[in-house]
Amino acid sequence: MPKFFGHDRPQEKKLVLPLLPLRDIVVFPYMVAPLFVGRTKSVNALADAMNKDKSVFLATQRKAGVDNPKEKDISNVGTIGTVLQLLRLPDGTVKALVEGKSRARITKFHYGDDFFHVELEQIEEEILLESEGVALKRSIIESFQEYAGLDKNISEEIITNASGITDPSQLSDTVAAHFSFKIEEKQRLLETVSLKERLSLLLRLIKTEIEVYSMEQKIKGRVKKQMEKTQKQYYLNEQMRAIKKEMGAEDDPGDDLKELEKRIKRKKMSKEAAGKVRQEFKKLKMMTPMSAEATVVRNYIDWLISLPWFDKSKVNKDIEKAEVILDEDHYGLEKPKERILEYLAVQILVKKVRGPILCLVGPPGVGKTSLAKSVARATGRKFVRLSLGGVRDEAEIRGHRRTYIGAMPGKIIQSLKKSGVNNPVFCLDEVDKMSMDFRGDPSAALLEVLDPEQNFSFNDHYLDVDYDLSDIMFITTANTLPDIPLPLQDRMEVIQLPGYTEHEKYNIAKGFLVPKQIKANGLKEGRVTFSKTSVITIIQKYTRESGVRNLEREIASVCRKIARGVVKKKDDRLIRISAKSIQKYLGPPRFRVGEIEQTDQVGLVTGLAWTQVGGELLLIETVIMPGKGELIVTGKLGDVMKESARAALSYVRSRSDRLQIDNKFYKDFDIHIHVPEGAIPKDGPSAGIAMCTSLVSTLTKKAVYRDVAMTGEITLRGRVLPIGGLKEKVLAAHRGGIRKVLIPKDNEKDLKDIPSSIYKQIEFVVVEHMDEVLTQAIILKEGETLFKDGYPVGIMNGEVEQPPSTIQ
Repeated sequence: MPKFFGHDRPQEKKLVLPLLPLRDIVVFPYMVAPLFVGRTKSVNALADAMNKDKSVFLATQRKAGVDNPKEKDISNVGTIGTVLQLLRLPDGTVKALVEGKSRARITKFHYGDDFFHVELEQIEEEILLESEGVALKRSIIESFQEYAGLDKNISEEIITNASGITDPSQLSDTVAAHFSFKIEEKQRLLETVSLKERLSLLLRLIKTEIEVYSMEQKIKGRVKKQMEKTQKQYYLNEQMRAIKKEMGAEDDPGDDLKELEKRIKRKKMSKEAAGKVRQEFKKLKMMTPMSAEATVVRNYIDWLISLPWFDKSKVNKDIEKAEVILDEDHYGLEKPKERILEYLAVQILVKKVRGPILCLVGPPGVGKTSLAKSVARATGRKFVRLSLGGVRDEAEIRGHRRTYIGAMPGKIIQSLKKSGVNNPVFCLDEVDKMSMDFRGDPSAALLEVLDPEQNFSFNDHYLDVDYDLSDIMFITTANTLPDIPLPLQDRMEVIQLPGYTEHEKYNIAKGFLVPKQIKANGLKEGRVTFSKTSVITIIQKYTRESGVRNLEREIASVCRKIARGVVKKKDDRLIRISAKSIQKYLGPPRFRVGEIEQTDQVGLVTGLAWTQVGGELLLIETVIMPGKGELIVTGKLGDVMKESARAALSYVRSRSDRLQIDNKFYKDFDIHIHVPEGAIPKDGPSAGIAMCTSLVSTLTKKAVYRDVAMTGEITLRGRVLPIGGLKEKVLAAHRGGIRKVLIPKDNEKDLKDIPSSIYKQIEFVVVEHMDEVLTQAIILKEGETLFKDGYPVGIMNGEVEQPPSTIQ
């Protein structure tokens, strides 16, 4: 037969006792608790209990903040208790020691002036199967022991007493009294009548408390360990600092922070940067000096206060002095010099002017970077150079964000810090050599730097504050314009440096390269001289370039060989380098110089071509042979040049009658046009009139003047259109011994770029139509006429109103 805990049936007894409302505490049966009572009604209730049988009803308030509780503010279920001891304190309060006896429920309130009386009914626990009771008791005791192992405030004696309790109800109330559950949870335990439910609820609450306590202990352990580590580091750092200070190796870190604070106060910065520095310095003062975060913050502050926010170098406003400096450093390059002087003039008239953004485009060796240095010297600014060749990371321009380890500002900010001023000449070298990959496009980052409308508030990712770049004079350099992205081109003023002419190269060599190499190779000044013809020979036959780098190398090679001879023979006599002796030092000529033919020939015409290394004479020859009217064009010509040959042939066919040519020539003969030096690619329309002249000469069997050169594009109607590179072409003509040059009428304006010494030695004829070209180029014997009726076809048709004009 199963055994039961509890009574056979619940019994109810009605009692009337004084009420003692409790705040922030729940008193369980079998629990002894000290209470401090200060409210008048509560003190009166205790006094009444002491005067009678010392019994009082202990009920918890629903809200602890209510000083004068009513019926609705007091929990219905509480504990009947006995006042064991009462002690009146000097301040009028009472200390009472009470013991809980049994549960009871309020059935009725009796309001009195001094205190409340409540009518109660006692609550008896429901019966519980012995097997369930034993299992729950064992689980609660084990959990209680586990909790006691974590919380050292619970003594071994309390555990022993709890383990000896056999009554499940007493066990639950005794164990619950030792836990700091929430008041709501304790009241819920008190109100639970069913022993099984009460024991199960208590077990759940104990398990939860164990998990919470274990987590708290782990967190406290981690915090304590970290604090111990930090304190240990701090202690060791302080010891090291004391030792170093004793040895005189290091100042006190407090002094270091004070010095930093003084630097911050002295530094003149933008309002945004100053606020950022103050904020970061405040954080730095609260950190351990040797911590990693303190190092990051310190580096950031150092960067901000070391930048030249408002530090400027004094700009030279003397235009004449600037012009002298530019001419000293570079021969020629008139357009860039003119633009720099214009900028200086505007700066004199206007107090604040944004720095210009120039882009110098030209082949290697023409002096783009050295010109930027000269601009800095002429304007009195500092010079900063940043090479962009091979740069492919956007962070090189904008910097890395501070979240990354080892983050730094971009190259723009780094270069400004190095220069120490906010208005240098900033040379962005090789801007066409940038590339892009998964890390970003640096050319896109440059858009903000090189835009005058945006660069006054350039934001570097590392600094994260705006920096004004508008006072900087940016000069970019590039070899080819198409390799620069169009949006970047749009932000710059492009100045073309076409390359040095032979005349300019000679003057550069004479005034700069020769003296430099004589000094660099240890030769005495005045003991070695280069004749003009020797320098010209080196330029023409040993170099082929736009700039002067190879020219300088060849001059250096000559000087080294002279130095070797001086050391070997110990002979310090005067050495004069002539054109004939150049082969002795440099060997056979490496390049062939374009020169005119010795005799006037049929079908051989001298054209003019432009290359990156200067102008060239372009010989064009034509032969006819029996065939089927095929046009053969050779000499590694491009499509445009082949089309020019066809246009010339069409013009000759359309004019064959007036030119007194058999109008069936294109049926019975093959025509072969060849441009010598077939290994060199050639293209462009400017050889059109030369091809046409060669065709007419061959078909009419009349020779062409060998000392007449020509350049111009031809149309089907015979009109002569303008071309480019006239200056280089004319210099090549002068070098080759040409006495007359035929140029398009529209290129007459470009004659102002021709050096005056060369302009005086060549006869220039401007032409508008092909008939004028033929009149000037074809050699006619006495009594011969080139055109039928003796008049050019263009003049007869009214296409040319005047005879060709000659410019002497």
